[in-house]
This record gives sequence, structure tokens and C-alpha cells, in this order.
Amino acid sequence: MPDYFEEGTLVGVLTAEPLDRVLDYKAPEGGCWMGAFVVVPLGPRKVIGIIWGPGRGDWDPAKVRQVAKVLDVAPMRAEMRAFLTRAGAYTLTPMSAMLRLATRAPGLADPPSMKKLYRLGMEAPDRMTDARTRVLAVLEEYGGLAFTQKELAEMAGTSASVIKGLVAQGAVEEVDTPRDAPYLPLDLDRPGKPLTESQAAAVAPLVAGIGDGTYGTTLLKGVTGSGKTEVYLEAVAECLRQGRQALVLLPEIALTSEFLTRVKARFGAEPAEWHSGVTMTERRRCWRMVGQGAAELVVGARSALYLPFRDLGLIVVDEEHDTSYKQEDGALYSARDMAVLRASLNDAQVVLASATPSLESWWNAESGKYARVDLADRFGAAVMPEMRAIDMRAEDLPGNRWVSPTLQAAVRARLARGEQSLLFLNRRGYAPVTLCRACGEQVGCDHCDARMVEHRFQKRLMCHQCGETKPMPEACPSCGVAGKMAAVGPGVERLAEEVEALFPEARMAVLSSDLFGSARALKARIAEIAEGETDIIIGTQLVAKGHNFPRLTLVGVIDADLGLQGSDLRAAERTFQLMRQVAGRAGRAEVPGVALLQSFQPEHPVIRAILSGDEEGFWRAEADERRATGMPPFGRLAGIVVSSPDAAQAFDLANHLARSDAPITAIGGTVYGPAPAPIARIRGRHRVRLLVKAPRGAPIQGALRDWVGGLKLPGALRLSVDIDPQSFY
Repeated sequence: MPDYFEEGTLVGVLTAEPLDRVLDYKAPEGGCWMGAFVVVPLGPRKVIGIIWGPGRGDWDPAKVRQVAKVLDVAPMRAEMRAFLTRAGAYTLTPMSAMLRLATRAPGLADPPSMKKLYRLGMEAPDRMTDARTRVLAVLEEYGGLAFTQKELAEMAGTSASVIKGLVAQGAVEEVDTPRDAPYLPLDLDRPGKPLTESQAAAVAPLVAGIGDGTYGTTLLKGVTGSGKTEVYLEAVAECLRQGRQALVLLPEIALTSEFLTRVKARFGAEPAEWHSGVTMTERRRCWRMVGQGAAELVVGARSALYLPFRDLGLIVVDEEHDTSYKQEDGALYSARDMAVLRASLNDAQVVLASATPSLESWWNAESGKYARVDLADRFGAAVMPEMRAIDMRAEDLPGNRWVSPTLQAAVRARLARGEQSLLFLNRRGYAPVTLCRACGEQVGCDHCDARMVEHRFQKRLMCHQCGETKPMPEACPSCGVAGKMAAVGPGVERLAEEVEALFPEARMAVLSSDLFGSARALKARIAEIAEGETDIIIGTQLVAKGHNFPRLTLVGVIDADLGLQGSDLRAAERTFQLMRQVAGRAGRAEVPGVALLQSFQPEHPVIRAILSGDEEGFWRAEADERRATGMPPFGRLAGIVVSSPDAAQAFDLANHLARSDAPITAIGGTVYGPAPAPIARIRGRHRVRLLVKAPRGAPIQGALRDWVGGLKLPGALRLSVDIDPQSFY
């Protein structure tokens, strides 16, 4: 296949438009390269596409139009095109949708814009001050590199007016430069934190793998607070020394602030960021610089996997077990699994870091597919928290209260010692159900089969499926009786109300994703808590993910049984992970921590496994159960959701599929269903589920293509296929 196409040659262009085929165009004046980003006419519009190969030649030559423009960005490399193709084939996602994932930077077709940067000038100032000295020292230290005014002021610890004064005297030069500027180089010779013997032993195989320049995946399993971050940052440093790029994936935007601080302390400059919390300008800059190799390290959310890296040598998936790595709408993919695929095509290394790995990763390491490195002890003087259950059957607690007397006493003891407590409840809002005591009606969403959650801080009811909100009703929407609406069950806001009454002298903070208008506000609140400005933290699963609160010595789990309810395949695994993770927030400094789990069934095998700390025993038992039933990772699953505004239409198609399951049975698979989805209506669409189960080595993608590929879906009927589903709502 040619790499270069001369003017007038037929080229195939893949666009992000939902056409699901490559379109023929004529190469423009000056020709174009394989993988080039181009603008092409499509009907009356102009859209962005990629030169995907030679044209097919099956279109009337007189009607073939010319590529309008070749964009001034790095062409998409062969390994990236292979990644999109393979990922699309695995997840059964159309290539147009895969290309949308890879071109999500705004303004790619816009001409470069300019911004002002500041660098060392030729003149000496008429007089020197401490502030001026610091500014000039920074510029000299970085060898004449240019900085934005904000960057230079921060690094010199001074104000913008000092810089402007130096500009006026010619000591600093102000220059216009393209806004998409390279990132500051990271200082690889800057010493990191001294490593413990255990950490150094963990670093060695990671560094060796990177030095080989070959593909490999390593599970980095370390207890909370063991210093996994320092270990994989050493792997990042080695990757950059090899002249390659590194990507660190984090599960939550809220984690980036603390992580960026650690990166800056280690390398002297901040990495590129890619997530929904950065500006559109920074997203465009990151996308362009990654393609040019002018961004050495990227820290991002799952979509950062689709950035156009020039030479990707290392992918770190931090908290690899986290469910937020699974994209649940649009293109349905697991970022953890796609990281492994992308690395295999780039001869890169993958580090999967977690204190409580997913069963799939644990088994891949156990069976030898992945390497495994363990960190068994916490860093420094910190030790793992003591874990105990509070048997709620023996506690004297009113029906409308949730903090047991035992947990109250433990919180009071921490308040007296000036230590922090965390009360964990994995429910957002004030109450999960609002009902009428006159007629028994539960207030539901108008568009979904879901109860609306009261958010008292916002004075609204909210549907957590579609986001619909409505004011709190004074009278029952069903029977019209006023004054009978009652909140049932606790959310974090209701728990906060109870805690405020129990401990009026305490400074309290509620950490829940829906209570912060921006990622910046959430980061600021987390920083305040870490600095000790809060006595009692009340939080959802947001607080379980990687935060380090040095004064936190007590974790109280309000409802440890919550995740054990229902028939979810991964209920036990997720409960185990969440409880171990949230308990791990306690005692991360010198003072030992305690985790207390309120439970009505403390004898449950999962609760007993959490308390005993026998993680390997838990994974072995869970693996044996899955193996016996042929469930992942010992079998394959695919979820099918048929949806329509008309319930009968959705069931008709689902029943047709269930009756015509020959392609599935041919590979030894079974089709279960159809059945109404657990949440049978979302945004006005009725949802019907089928589940395909197949042996581990079965070619499930090909069978699914044969089964559903030829369907012509009328009108508003939709069908989605989820390979390796993580949730079954």
C-alpha cells in the first residue's frame, strides 16, 4: 500500500460521519500522505477525515470530488489506524464512531492562533529587586525557554507587574507565538523520593521491560498507601529516558490535582492533561503536541487512549479495577482492555495498578498472561487500618437514624484528639425514595422507570438515570394530599444532617460529585480536607479513589451490606473492592487507623473476607465460583439492549432475535431472554435485554455480526451490543 498519493490519485477517506464506509476523493494539489488529516466536501458541508488508503474506484469518476485541504497536523500513524480498526472489530463499533473518539479535539481545522510568551531579553534592568532576580533566574535556568505570563509568575513567586516592568526595560522579551506550544520538558535527572527496598524491587522489572522495547503487561498490586505511584513514576521516567511517551490514566478528574502536584515534584514541570475538566484550548494543544511528540507525559481520563501519540512506550492504568474505565454509552469499551490492545500494537508496556484488582486482571496474572509485582507494606511508618464490623442487630438505634452508638463514640474520640473521621455511604442526594404517606405513591421520573432522588441542598428531585429534575412537591402528584410527602432511606445529604445534629461543634464536608459545579471546585475542597480544615468527611465512592488525607484515622461505613443486594455478577467483587479501598483512606500517616463497617449480616462471606484481609483467598473463591458457572474471565458475555418508545416494538425485535439464535448456538453459546431491563424505561425509551453467554475461546464477535448485522431497524428502534458488559441495568 503506498504511503504517498500524487495529485489526482483516488484516495479513500474515512470520516466521522455515520456512513460506515470509506469514501473516494481525488488527492489535492501537492498530493497527500497515508494517515493525513484532511477536510473533504460531503454534500453541502465540509468535514474532517483521514486518508485511509487507496480509493476503491467503484464510484463514477466524473462525480469524485477533490480533497479540499490537508491539515497541518501530524498524520495518523499506522499503529493508531490498526488500533482503531482492532478496537472497532472487538467492540463491534462502526469505524466512523471509532474515528470520532480519535478526533475529539476542538478546532483541528482552524488556523493556528497566537498567544504572548515571555523569554530572556538582551538588556539588563536599571535596578534589581529580589522579585526581578527570581524572574531572570527562572528564565536562565530553563535555557531561554519561553513561558506564559502565568507560568513565569508562578515559578518565580512574583506578580505579573514585575514581569511587565522587565519587559518595558528589555530584560524580558514578549513574543507572539502559536497557542499550541510544546509543553515544558520534564527533568528526568531530578531525584524522586527515596524508595523502600520493596519499592525498588518493584521498580526493577518495570524498568527492565521498558528497556527491552517490547510489549508486556504487569499487575502492580499494592496495599493502599504502599507507594504504587512512586513506583510507576520511576517507570515513567525510564520510558521518557528512552525518548518515548507515557500515558497515565486516572479514573476520576478529582484525582488529577493531587497527582499533578506529585508529578511536578518528581519532574519539575506539569504534564499534559486530557479530560473534561480542561479548557477547549488546552485540549486542542494537548492533541496537537502529542502527535508531534512535544508532550512527553499525558495524564488523562479513559478517552486519552485515543490521542495520536507519536511513540507511546508506557500506559499506566491507575486503580485499574475502577468501573469508570468502562464507557457505557456511544462506543462501549473498557479502557483497561483497550490499553492492553494499544500497547501490544505499539511495543509498549502496561502497568495495571490497584490495591484491589479486578478478577480479570488477577486471573491474567495468576495464569501467567500478565506479570505481577506486589507491594505488601505501607510506605514509612504507616500501617494498614484495623478493620471491625459493627453488628447493627445489636445496636440500639431509632428507625430514622443511621450512625450507630458505637460509631458515634469512635467519631467523638477522634474529635477529642484533633483527628479526622470519614463516614461513607454510597448514595448521592438526601433520600433515595420520596413517598406519599396518604396513598403510598413513590415519586418517579416522568421519562424513566426509576424513583427520583431528593437533593435537599438543591431543593430538587433528580432522576439519576436521565438527569431530569423537578421541584420538591408540597402535595402528592398522585392523590393531591398536601403535607404527607416523606423521605425514605438515607443519602449523604441526610447523613450530613444527622451528623450535624450529633456533632454540632465539628467542621463537616460532604464529598459527592453532584454537589460541585466544576472540577476545579471539587479539587479545591479535597485540598482543604487534606490540609486538615475538616473534622468529619461524609462521602460517596468519590472518596474511595486515591485521596490522601494525612489526619484521617477513622473510616465508618454506614451500610456495608448495600452492594451485596441484587443479582449482579460482580456484586461480591465490587463490594470487596469498595470496602477495602474506602477503609484504606484511614491511617495513611503515623497514627494508626480504624475502619468500622456497619452491617446487618457480618457473617456474610464477603464481609468476613473484608475483615480478615485474606484477599488472595477471596479472589480464589470468587474465581472458583465463576469457573463453575462459565462466567468471565472463564467465559464470554455480550449484552444486547433493544430500545424503542414503543414497548411492543422493542419486544418484537428481541423475540425475533431469541428465535433466530443459530449463529450463537453454532459457537456453543446460549441466548438468555428477552426480559425487561432492570430499569425498563430511560428517557422515554422502553428497554429490553438479552444476554449472550459463550465459551471463553469462542469467536463471539463474528457470531454477533452474523446474528444482528443484517437487521434493518425501522424508525426509532435501536439496538446496542456491549461486549464484556460490566453492568446490567
